[in-house]
Amino acid sequence: MEVMTAIQMYAELLRNMSIIADDENLLKRAAKYLRKLVAEKQADQTLIPREEFFASIERGEEEYRQGKTHRINSPEELHSFLNSL
Repeated sequence: MEVMTAIQMYAELLRNMSIIADDENLLKRAAKYLRKLVAEKQADQTLIPREEFFASIERGEEEYRQGKTHRINSPEELHSFLNSL
């Protein structure tokens, strides 16, 4: 199975859209399906609000300034740290 980059997928989408561009019914069906996908993405419960995301970043930066972070310099240290959790 070929793995496609986002740019390749976008190009494929545009190629396919150009094939159906002269068929109004097919374009309507494609638009309806795309609206469905957008609605699903907007309803994704794993997404957090923008404000909450940036607040989390700020908390992390503050913890870093206070020395409450761990610096991991090697795979061995990473392994040891993860095992300690």
